[in-house]
Amino acid sequence: MKKHFETEAIRTQMERSQFAEHSAPLYLTSSFVFEDAEELRAAFSDELDRNIYSRFSNPNNQELVDKICTLEGAEDGVAFASGMAAVYTSFAALLNSGDHIVSVRSIFGSTHTLFKKYFIKWNIKTTYFNASTPQEIEEAIQPNTKIIYIETPTNPGLDVLDMGYLADIAKKHQIILVVDNCFATPYLQKPLSFGADLVIHSATKLIDGQGRVLGGLIVGRQDLITEIRSFFRNSGSALSPVNAWVLSKSIETLAVRLDRHCENALKLANHLENHPKISQLRYPFLPNPPQYEIAKKQMLKGGNIITIELKGGIKSGQTFLNQIQMCSLSANLGDTRTIVTHPATSTHSKLSTEERALVGITDGLIRLSIGLENIEDIKQDIDQALEKV
Repeated sequence: MKKHFETEAIRTQMERSQFAEHSAPLYLTSSFVFEDAEELRAAFSDELDRNIYSRFSNPNNQELVDKICTLEGAEDGVAFASGMAAVYTSFAALLNSGDHIVSVRSIFGSTHTLFKKYFIKWNIKTTYFNASTPQEIEEAIQPNTKIIYIETPTNPGLDVLDMGYLADIAKKHQIILVVDNCFATPYLQKPLSFGADLVIHSATKLIDGQGRVLGGLIVGRQDLITEIRSFFRNSGSALSPVNAWVLSKSIETLAVRLDRHCENALKLANHLENHPKISQLRYPFLPNPPQYEIAKKQMLKGGNIITIELKGGIKSGQTFLNQIQMCSLSANLGDTRTIVTHPATSTHSKLSTEERALVGITDGLIRLSIGLENIEDIKQDIDQALEKV
């Protein structure tokens, strides 16, 4: 019987132990024991699928992976210590020296640093294309291109890319399409259903939803996950079973939380849309952005992130942050608490001024991660800070 998202998120659980517990227990063990020498040998030669060592696998980690695979419609997956561990490991496992990446230009700052500072040392080069002109992508593809990498919506510009269009290009050129689904989660968007090969999550964000733990996931095609898992087991980026347990429990409330996140965000976006101190506001489900129709096609709702461009540049941005009273100043997002971030001096500060300009990160850009507080309290805090800009 096919179940709805909320039911799958709650009812996908590991097998109960002999104690018949209702909620999954924590398996705080570094290793697992064997009945005899033959079982030990078979496990290490991959003839037997069972837990060996928690750096390889753990029941809590597997439950988390099973949930995300079910919700994304994926064949297999791996859980990592952080979202960036998932990003790095996927590329390190699938790429060889001399390979080439095509990436949307507007990506998370740490991912950009991987591409431009570290991968280049291993002769893995990256060519960027602009989210607003995805037709550039075919011009960027080279004979050695192995991966197309995108975020959608992008961080922090909220550009929405047409995954079906990009998947057709990837298949035409026999390239792996990797989608960072952090801003949407599988509740709002399922990249594999639009043709993506792999989906990455920073579970630290909306999947946890309460700013407690770090975690990352990558799910998708079985053959690709097999390669990634081999690298993962030998590189030591395993997720703690404690964090896996927390994240698995968090997924049980993902849908109800996101409904409120999206409701609050849309109300605030409508409230601020014509504010005299704001020169531009972006939210995927406002009818005015150029990618609105794509967002409606791909996403259930618009997510919890709004970006505003303040008139007056960096001075206005700093004044706004300093006047915030209730909302949090933090680099995180997807929390129950509303968070205000200035990307130019935090999450994307490692980019040059020119690089930030190319992806629309100006000195006055503010990223608002809308939480679960009463919307009137969120409005009041944002309004009073804007009055003083």
